[in-house]
Amino acid sequence: MSAFVIDAFEFCRSNGHREGVTPVAEMSRLNKDCADHSGEIAWSVDGTTSKQGYPQITLSVSGTVQLVCQRCLTPYAFEMDSSTVLMLGKDDEHADEIEEILDDESIDVIVGSRNCDIRDLIEDEALLALPQVPKHEVCPDNKLLDVLKSEKPSPFAVLKK
Repeated sequence: MSAFVIDAFEFCRSNGHREGVTPVAEMSRLNKDCADHSGEIAWSVDGTTSKQGYPQITLSVSGTVQLVCQRCLTPYAFEMDSSTVLMLGKDDEHADEIEEILDDESIDVIVGSRNCDIRDLIEDEALLALPQVPKHEVCPDNKLLDVLKSEKPSPFAVLKK
């Protein structure tokens, strides 16, 4: 059995803890959204039991990935730092029941497994930490955009003459 495969319920019951660093190159879904496969994601997974007695996993990811700015189409370093709480249900029906009882949008309820591969959870959290539209705060070189904006005369300027 892989070191990444856990019994999620036992992990939570025994207050389990795992942490590590995974290269972006090893995360096939994440590296499809990146400009290159450089960088690493530091992660930690902690199991506990909630106040209500439900098993829960706290998952944290952080690191720097290279994304492509959608304004200037150049790569830039994006710093991610995200954490989430996952409450575990025994099956879909139980997960829906827990979600209804908690009535808390900040806590995600998932179906737990006795053969849970935490690599999938880590990659899911990293993907959710990415911006929907990656872009620089201020693009480093706007010369090309300025040229495109200034070269084309307004069609209304022609009508004005």
